[in-house]
Amino acid sequence: MDKPIRIMPCMDMQNGRVVKGVHFVDIVDAGDPVQCALAYCKAGADELAMLDITATVEGRGTMLEVVRRVADVTTVPFTVGGGISNVKSAEAVLNAGADKISTSSAAFREPAIIGEMIKEFGPEKVTVAIDVDKNSSMPSGYEVYIDGGRTATGTDAVEWAKKVDGFGVQVILPTSKAGDGAKTGYDLPIIRAIKEVISGEVVASGGGGKLEHFYEAVKAGATILLAASVFHFHIIDIPDLKEYLRQKGCSTEE
Repeated sequence: MDKPIRIMPCMDMQNGRVVKGVHFVDIVDAGDPVQCALAYCKAGADELAMLDITATVEGRGTMLEVVRRVADVTTVPFTVGGGISNVKSAEAVLNAGADKISTSSAAFREPAIIGEMIKEFGPEKVTVAIDVDKNSSMPSGYEVYIDGGRTATGTDAVEWAKKVDGFGVQVILPTSKAGDGAKTGYDLPIIRAIKEVISGEVVASGGGGKLEHFYEAVKAGATILLAASVFHFHIIDIPDLKEYLRQKGCSTEE
């Protein structure tokens, strides 16, 4: 049976506040994380993501106190990423109340930690995020970026997704650097290409701006639809998005 489509607002965190940028820069404040989480749960979000966007670059762990406060009010599965570099830091985030962890740069630098985390916590607890940008010299046309989109790796994004899938990861979250915050639509070719080579689910991330964009992502193979700006600033509200998707024949979580 096909999985229902889930809506996942994402709270990018900086200095304890929810922020949003465009192409990973030009950051603006978008509110208090606890208030945002409460509002999203009430609005019908199916999952919630929180990403500490500067933890890796600043060489520190995730802000556990913020995780605790958000987890206290969150009534849906809650994924936390940013600064999770090993089993110990993942355990601290899960103990603080997160339901799942997301790892990106650390997983790329040391792929063995993916297997270690899955062995320790179970595959349902581990998401691997992959920041990508177009690069025509790569076989798939997309290159992996790490360090919050700052560092090119010279690695093909689809090949990396295939390797990640081999560890038993159930959810892969590719974010298009070009699409991030631009509200011009998800990068559909990378969603399609990753979906074709993995057994797990693909999260659409980076570029959702109109109702049509979300449906396009579903048609490309995404089952989890992540967005930030459009939800933070009420350009699109979750009940309206779910109703739109249902009218398009998509099964959504109630």
